[in-house]
Amino acid sequence: MFTGIIEELGTVVAVERREGLQAFVVEGGAVAADIATSGSMSVNGVCVTAVASGGVGFTFDAMPETLRRTNLGDLEPGDRVNLERPLAADGRLDGHIVQGHVDGTATIVAITADGESRVYDLEAPEELTRYIVEKGFLALDGVSLTVTFCEGNRFGVALIPYTIEHIVMGAGKVGDRVNVEVDLLAKYVEKMLAGERDWSVPR
Repeated sequence: MFTGIIEELGTVVAVERREGLQAFVVEGGAVAADIATSGSMSVNGVCVTAVASGGVGFTFDAMPETLRRTNLGDLEPGDRVNLERPLAADGRLDGHIVQGHVDGTATIVAITADGESRVYDLEAPEELTRYIVEKGFLALDGVSLTVTFCEGNRFGVALIPYTIEHIVMGAGKVGDRVNVEVDLLAKYVEKMLAGERDWSVPR
């Protein structure tokens, strides 16, 4: 489990594209180095497994399902990525509960200044925006953010200067895709209300 509080920006140093799989090598500072082989890391909001580690980085694989759902397939050497280690049992939940299970992507359609802050308008398919509500939370590229508005297939978030400097989206531009993880509880509530199954406990 993660919290959506980015610890470090890493750099993609190599991408190997094979049929049915892509391998990525990421380097960084203390966070990128603090992962053992078979350990977990959130990379742009995607929970991945380190298949190799050592020095100041690690390697992870992305299967076709991950590449279809996320923006990891867009990454090239030199690109920056958001990194967060799993929450320790005695850690502080400063953001919100983030699984690292990305639901899909949204596209940045506008960026405007609001004082020293910056407002991002994004567009996503209805199967995602149905779970997004004004002043609710969601994770974009693994960052825990508050929704400023939601109208149809568009929604917005605002970043303070500190956040702009410390996450990938701070350097983003119109047309960029970002990973979206919506509120898991909203999906469970929808399924229960739809009556898709008998939720009684078997005796």
